[in-house]
Amino acid sequence: MSEIVTHAKLRLVAVPGLDRPAALITLDNGLDHTKPNTFGPSGLTSLSQAIDEAHAAQPSFIAVTGKPYIFCVGADLTGFSAMTSREQVVEIGRLGHATFAKLRESSVPTFAFVNGAAMGGGLEVALHCHYRTLSTGAAALALPEVSLGLIPGWGGSQVLPNLIGIVPAAQVVVQNPLMMNKMLKPKQAYEMGIADALLEPADFLERSLEWAAGVVGGTVTVNRAEVDRSEMWDAVVGFARGELDKRLHGAVPAASKALDLLLLAKDGVTAEGIESEIQALADLAVTPELRSGLYAFDLVQRRAKRPAGAPDKALARKITKVGVVGAGLMASQLALLFAKRLEVPVVMTDLDQARVDKGVGYVHAEIDKAVSKGRMSVGTAAKLRGLVSGSVDKSVFADADLVIEAVFEELSVKKAVWAELEQIVKPETVLATNTSSLSVTAMAADLAHPERVVGFHFFNPVAMMPLLEIVRGEATDDATLATAFAVGRQLKKSCVLVKDAPAFVVNRILTRFLGEIWNAVDAGTPLKTADRALDPLGLPMRPMALLSLVGPAVAAHVGGTLHEAFPDRFSASPNLVAIAKSGLPLLVDERLNPEVEALLVQGDAPLTGEQVREKALAALAQEIRLMLDEGVVAEAADIDLCMILGAGWPFHLGGITPYLDRAGVSESVTGRRFA
Repeated sequence: MSEIVTHAKLRLVAVPGLDRPAALITLDNGLDHTKPNTFGPSGLTSLSQAIDEAHAAQPSFIAVTGKPYIFCVGADLTGFSAMTSREQVVEIGRLGHATFAKLRESSVPTFAFVNGAAMGGGLEVALHCHYRTLSTGAAALALPEVSLGLIPGWGGSQVLPNLIGIVPAAQVVVQNPLMMNKMLKPKQAYEMGIADALLEPADFLERSLEWAAGVVGGTVTVNRAEVDRSEMWDAVVGFARGELDKRLHGAVPAASKALDLLLLAKDGVTAEGIESEIQALADLAVTPELRSGLYAFDLVQRRAKRPAGAPDKALARKITKVGVVGAGLMASQLALLFAKRLEVPVVMTDLDQARVDKGVGYVHAEIDKAVSKGRMSVGTAAKLRGLVSGSVDKSVFADADLVIEAVFEELSVKKAVWAELEQIVKPETVLATNTSSLSVTAMAADLAHPERVVGFHFFNPVAMMPLLEIVRGEATDDATLATAFAVGRQLKKSCVLVKDAPAFVVNRILTRFLGEIWNAVDAGTPLKTADRALDPLGLPMRPMALLSLVGPAVAAHVGGTLHEAFPDRFSASPNLVAIAKSGLPLLVDERLNPEVEALLVQGDAPLTGEQVREKALAALAQEIRLMLDEGVVAEAADIDLCMILGAGWPFHLGGITPYLDRAGVSESVTGRRFA
């Protein structure tokens, strides 16, 4: 694929208070904000030439900014995927470093006016400037390379720690990318010291020019904390390496390389550090981990925004009021999310006033917490409190356009809720269920209008998890489905269309996977051995930690549902049921609970860790092939996307199906590859 060139457009700007004009370089690929600026070889060359021309004009200062809403989101990844040799990567690494160094080493003051999203190489070019202003409206700030199987290759690993210190630098370079590619908010970046001034977006460029003029003229002083270069630097990197090994067990080479580079940065930005970064980039760019990371990145950035099978947006109905049946924790989280994102009235109901008050109280407390942490303005908080209310009378749903239930996970209970509500709500009101495993079709079967029932399977915690499985029942019509997708987009979720099949996608796969772990434990495998069997994959958490997060009772319930549907593949582990009934925590201080281990009743046929791993992967391959044959989703890519966004399947493994293909498991188990 040919490079979409981000041109560096130079213009001289008169700035009040300064004798000479400023040189303003605007990065612009000529497309709208949905096609962000990226750097390929031609783009870097354009920037290099613009910097040279700016110096020749002898300006008061040089500033780099971006087109509206976008600064730059880094390297052109399509170019990386097209590179066939290590030498090509070294060449692009050197070109980026040489270009950005012109800003860092400039005798003329250089500024970055970060007016929008800045990631990867985009953030790196800003870091090379002497000073940075940052818009409060910048959507995302990050160095996400480690999540893709790379390292920041244009100075990020060397310049950033020398600007803000080793602890926050390790967070940005290593920790955040491995936490589902966590982004920095503008306020966080400013507090870390990445930006020197935080400005509102309305008149960002004008105020940035004014601020820069103050710095150059001496009326504005930039104070930065001194970077600690003591033995603590080595200790922080050593601690991070230990934590990384405990969690990923050497499965992410990019993370280890990044820590090596951060250690080198202790002595400042040196020729050795820069060269090491270039060579590390070249080493990693030819690994399977990068190919996997690029595939996963493409899924999250592209496929997630164009869900397969979604109906025409024009069919979606307008939502002006939302009802939530239930006021427990999940229902309360849903109420808060709908109020924040849709900005419409949200009313909750439950069996008695005490439960309703508790649910509304939870929402208000979360709003207050956001205000106290500076994440929400007082005005916005007041508005949200006014939008969320509660009642014990379901007649408050009479004018709701969408009602979602989050009641006990029992089919008869949910059917009773819908039967009652159908007598109250409008004929076109969308009825959404948050079931995690029950049949949407069965839930709607006795209704006069089953076509308006749809599954909205959120993941916990609701506010953080990006995936929303939208489940189409046999009767669900296009208008209902289009409304569901429109609401999902408003909620800022990545939506995947799922057929009404037991446990849908993520829960079905995880239950089959955990089922193999419990089969091994039931057979006599020590709990510790079974729990560590998947360590070589570098999954975000071990099975027992995952089970603790889901809850043994929920896992046992979903497992029971799937055992009824597919008894030949899903077993109902008596040990898991016993643990769920005991109420004991699986983990205590992140270690297996000895009291739980004492409950186990095991056979005399233990497996090795390798055998457990082989059985678990074989089960995954079999189950995914069956799901694809059943048409649970449109393609294998949708399963990969669900597992990345809903289960934290690591970017470095790519999707789950490419991994099973590469490992030879899919072919040996099902007779063919998924790709």
